[in-house]
Amino acid sequence: DGCGHTVLGPESGTLASINYPRTSPNSTVCEWEIRVKPGQRVQLKFGDFDIDDSDSCHSSYLRVHNGIGPNRTEIGKYCGFGFQMDGLITSKSNEVTVQFMSGIHTSGRGFLAAYSTTDKSDLITCLDNASHFSEPEFNKYCPAGCVIPFADISGTIPHGYRDSSSLCMAGVHAGVVSNTLGGQINVVISKGIPYYEGSLANNVTSKVGPLSTSLFTFKTSGCYGTLGMESGVIPDSHITSSSILEWPNQTGQVNIWKPENARLKRIGPPWAAFISDEHQWLQIDLNKEKKITGIITTGSTLAEHYYYVSAYRILYSDDAQKWTVYREPGTGKDKIFQGNTELYQEVRNNFIPPITARFFRINPLKWHQKIAMKVELLGCQFSLGRAPKITLPPPPPQNKNDEKNADFMDEFIHSVKTSLQTDKTTFTPEIKNTTVTPSVTKDVALAAVLVPVLVMVFTTLILILVCAWHWRNRKKKAEGTYDLPYWDRAGWWKGMKQFFPTKSAEHEETPVRYSSSEISHLRPREVPTMLQTQSAEYAQPLVGGIVGTLHQRSTFKPEEGKEASYADLDPYNSPIQEVYHAYAEPLPVTGPEYATPIIMDMSSHPSTPLGAPSISTFKAAGNPAPPLVGTCNKLLSRTDSASSAQALYDIPKGQLGPGNTNQLMYQVPQSVAHPTVSKDE
Repeated sequence: DGCGHTVLGPESGTLASINYPRTSPNSTVCEWEIRVKPGQRVQLKFGDFDIDDSDSCHSSYLRVHNGIGPNRTEIGKYCGFGFQMDGLITSKSNEVTVQFMSGIHTSGRGFLAAYSTTDKSDLITCLDNASHFSEPEFNKYCPAGCVIPFADISGTIPHGYRDSSSLCMAGVHAGVVSNTLGGQINVVISKGIPYYEGSLANNVTSKVGPLSTSLFTFKTSGCYGTLGMESGVIPDSHITSSSILEWPNQTGQVNIWKPENARLKRIGPPWAAFISDEHQWLQIDLNKEKKITGIITTGSTLAEHYYYVSAYRILYSDDAQKWTVYREPGTGKDKIFQGNTELYQEVRNNFIPPITARFFRINPLKWHQKIAMKVELLGCQFSLGRAPKITLPPPPPQNKNDEKNADFMDEFIHSVKTSLQTDKTTFTPEIKNTTVTPSVTKDVALAAVLVPVLVMVFTTLILILVCAWHWRNRKKKAEGTYDLPYWDRAGWWKGMKQFFPTKSAEHEETPVRYSSSEISHLRPREVPTMLQTQSAEYAQPLVGGIVGTLHQRSTFKPEEGKEASYADLDPYNSPIQEVYHAYAEPLPVTGPEYATPIIMDMSSHPSTPLGAPSISTFKAAGNPAPPLVGTCNKLLSRTDSASSAQALYDIPKGQLGPGNTNQLMYQVPQSVAHPTVSKDE
């Protein structure tokens, strides 16, 4: 009466004392007899050991024997609180007896142990979790019987399981190993997530879990894709049932819960049987033989109809005539799968080993109110391998035995055809499981190094390009230009106008240069300093005194009429009228605008030699402008006389001749106050 949780499989198993992990009752005893295949030996590993040793293992202890029956021999006798056993206990034969004796005691959890054959060198117990191992990926062997009520798991596939979860119990939940057989698991550790979902799968309930530093998933080569119920790949005609529920609603409309309604996650009613008994079934034709690894079921998913199937059997067939019941591996008994516990939750059950069949049938055994369900099948394609190509030998030479050779060739070809027809080899395609987290290998470390390096390289290239562009712009600005920056001009549109041609007769603007000999012909002029006024329509000149050669284009409009040349009479030496265009002739409001001309104040530079070259800032139309003769000492006075006033400003367009002095006022641009000039000065 001292036996606790016990699962004894053909190659591995789990055993525990009664009430574990709580204190076992006094005066109890249990004895386990373990057998494996002949020729193999048994190894025993303790996951927890806590037995009272107050009487030096006299009344409470655990004893291990080689063999079974009266001829068994003792391997060891163990007791103690928190006893840590190094290594494994190994038998000398394929049979072992484990005896637990509980005497009078007040404390002690008892024990939990796992066993397997000695070829499973990486055996772990049901109590081991991911936090016990430091490797990012490792392989372990889980014993049978790790679905235990005193262990917890949190999470599900494909998101992963919390690191505090039991590795083997999570493996059963994920469908990687069987609880009745155990098996090998390939564990991958990765970074944890803030929240772990709960679900019911393979008779294991996973709980909701909080944030953890790490999680683990399982790496498999199985196939767990959906086979077409939800997506509609399986047509309605391939879904049949034993009966169909039909019933009228309050409005008199007949509701039919047909078998094609049994598609997982499909909105609407499910399939429901007309009669609820153990002889009902739902059948799915996969059109060809496939490898089936699992099934997912739900209830009716309708709140007003609380129907679901809580237990069922699975049958399969190749011709829909002869059916085979899926049985528990190693037991020979029909396996009863746990179904739903309510109508909404998805419950998954995996088939280990998988089913290979075309026709699949679900036989409900227990239900709530009525038989109603929606399903989806998991698995992959099952294909046949191609037979190898046979190369026939060349025909023998013609001789007297032609008939014998012909008979020999016929027999050889017939034997080859027979072998091709009968010796068909089959294989299971290896399909990567997409529901597990990728392996943490050296590739991850390599990517962690390459990504920052690539980012740094691209950043460096961008910085080099930006610096080159900036240096080029600075070099252009340093080439001697005296023009104002583009955005400092009077508006964006005004700056853009200089790139548009205004007249077809205008040519490329070129700076006008004057030699020292030409400047020597200039006659001094007495002109006071001109009034400086602010204007929103013209740019401010950047010239003071005698300016050297400016490699820039003129922004001034030429005089209309006859084009000037060096052979024409110099307008500045004319005895009749002295004209000094301090400002270019203004244009109408709709015409193009020009910047303020450069004013040469020579009086402030007495030491400047007369031979210094100068440049006109006036725009030349056609031929270059005539040379200037003489020197300019003073600017023309605005108050000398009427003729002087006429020389100060050019005649505006649309005004009277030079005789009308009252109207010789400079045309003011738009949005600028009209300047007043006193005539009495």
